[in-house]
Amino acid sequence: MSRRKLSDGAMPPSVKKLRCAVYTRKSTDEGLDKEFNTLDAQREACEAFIASQRAEGWVLVHDRYDDGGVSGGTLDRPALKRLLADIEAGLVDVVVVYKIDRLSRSLMDFARLVQTFDQHEVTFVSVTQSFNTTTSMGRLTLNILLSFAQFEREVIGERVRDKIAASRARGMWMGGPVPLGYRVEHRRLVVDEAGAATVRRVFEGFAELGSATRLLPILRAEGLVTKTGRPFDKGAVYKLLVNRTYLGEAVHKGKSYPGEHAAIIPRDLWDRVHAILAESPRARAAKSRQRAPALLRGLLFGPDGRAMSPTHTRKKGRLYRYYVSQAVLQGAPNDAPYRRLPAGEIEGLVMTQIRALLCQPEVVVGTWRAARAEAPDLTEAEVREALGRLDPLWDELFPGEQERIVRLLVERVTVTEGGAEIRLNLGGLAGLARDMAAQQPREAIAA
Repeated sequence: MSRRKLSDGAMPPSVKKLRCAVYTRKSTDEGLDKEFNTLDAQREACEAFIASQRAEGWVLVHDRYDDGGVSGGTLDRPALKRLLADIEAGLVDVVVVYKIDRLSRSLMDFARLVQTFDQHEVTFVSVTQSFNTTTSMGRLTLNILLSFAQFEREVIGERVRDKIAASRARGMWMGGPVPLGYRVEHRRLVVDEAGAATVRRVFEGFAELGSATRLLPILRAEGLVTKTGRPFDKGAVYKLLVNRTYLGEAVHKGKSYPGEHAAIIPRDLWDRVHAILAESPRARAAKSRQRAPALLRGLLFGPDGRAMSPTHTRKKGRLYRYYVSQAVLQGAPNDAPYRRLPAGEIEGLVMTQIRALLCQPEVVVGTWRAARAEAPDLTEAEVREALGRLDPLWDELFPGEQERIVRLLVERVTVTEGGAEIRLNLGGLAGLARDMAAQQPREAIAA
């Protein structure tokens, strides 16, 4: 009897109508973009089987329950959830699949599904594996088939894990987030010089300062960002510092192997950084507080645009402080006229210029306008008076307080042949002026 004749009403009136839902699944996305893919092939076979059972009252439910690119080891699948919801709503009588493992590869998960089917009197049918879940022998056959399906899934998982472990042991890149300083070409990590320069700067800055807290404002002042384009925070700094990929190594489950990619960080710099990290945070903070003061740390740049970092040496018990170009610290050739500057001289020069700038009318007006955003009642005279009071107080401040105020006032200092170009931070100036004006009685200013 042809399918057309059946659809024309050949079904005996006494046969109960059974609504059949077809469920299909594929573990990966590969090939799903084709016009006729494996999900379509599964569905076509299931629909043909349902048509062959037309005389038994089987009728196809036209809703599609297709899960593409979803593992059979989980029940968290969109189409399966919809199917279970329709079963609970009483809309399905028979679930048809091409093969048992399309529904699940987990014996425990399948037991839960069969329990749901039984509760709602739903029959489960596999087109390529003939059995009946309503009999004890059918359930035994089902459990045996599922045991082999789960075993196959676990073996495949073990093979994949073993392959990854063997590939990592050979130093191969096996995917995942690409670290800052690298890019992927032909499934291999290749050094990206722009990002690599940032990585080196973080390592060198931490080795010099011994503190991520003190390093962060420097990184932000230099405009350095993470792989995602965000400013560095302490978590991002420490995550970068412990990544052995930068040593040219491949890591798998805590073990390191020589990698196929080039290193960004030399071993001696890595060892210096990790000697610091091995100390307790409290000990590192104490050492950081004992370091020589550096008013322009993170603010001073040479004519070539590269940062100049503070350093010091002791001779016969005397401390000598300098600001040194990053090109010198990295051993790169540098023709800039200012490779090393005496710290006292450049700091004195900058402070002299700052004191002069604070008296200029345009700076006072700009600071006043910026301060009015949070203090509308603040007058220009109060701002002028507050900035003027800073000059005689400067020499009485502790070095730490001087450094804090400089960071509030200054955004960047660039060394030039004519001296130093200073870019003031009007927002910081405004905050300082508001604080100082709040401490000064208004009657004294009015007088």
